[in-house]
Amino acid sequence: MEYAAELHRRCAGVARAGTAGSNVRSWNPNELAMHAMAVEFPLVHGHPNRLPFEGVLTLVDVASDKAPSGARGHRVVLTRAAAEAALPSLMGMAVDYKAGWDGHDARQKCGIITSAELNGGQLTVSGFVFSRDFPEIEQRLGIEGSMGMSYELAEAHVADMRAPVWTLTRATFTGAAILLREKAAYRGTSFRLGRVAVGERNAASRLAGSRR
Repeated sequence: MEYAAELHRRCAGVARAGTAGSNVRSWNPNELAMHAMAVEFPLVHGHPNRLPFEGVLTLVDVASDKAPSGARGHRVVLTRAAAEAALPSLMGMAVDYKAGWDGHDARQKCGIITSAELNGGQLTVSGFVFSRDFPEIEQRLGIEGSMGMSYELAEAHVADMRAPVWTLTRATFTGAAILLREKAAYRGTSFRLGRVAVGERNAASRLAGSRR
């Protein structure tokens, strides 16, 4: 677990230094375990290409409902310790989607993750999708409750490759996919666009239309 320990040390150093432009919160100041992390962006009201989203990326300490891509048919468990250690790697990573909303396409990047938090057994994320560049996202994702998420990893360490369920004790997040919840390895994931932001955009669209 040297990798996880090193990440904890780095995060703790950033928190003590109070680096400008980021906000690192520790659940317990007496521990090095990071439970939440965020990168602050300037607030731009009505930005035409920045639509907020939030979602449950995965569950921790729970076996996936089915094998994720790259797991060679094994269901997986992402340990809480591994998720905590990997929180910093989520910052600034892209979200992507695949035509048909049934998998991953790392080259079809449609947004960015700006915050992540371990909340009970859930790893939640939020950020922005590039709604002007990808108008189909807002059209498709307006359907509440139908969408989920799936993480993308590199440098994953499996405790026992011979086990029927792989336990991931170390990993680096490289991104996430938006997909139909029924296609996700964890059916307990979710994805939704920011309600207020969607309302503001709809109002702005109606106003722009009335001016034509």
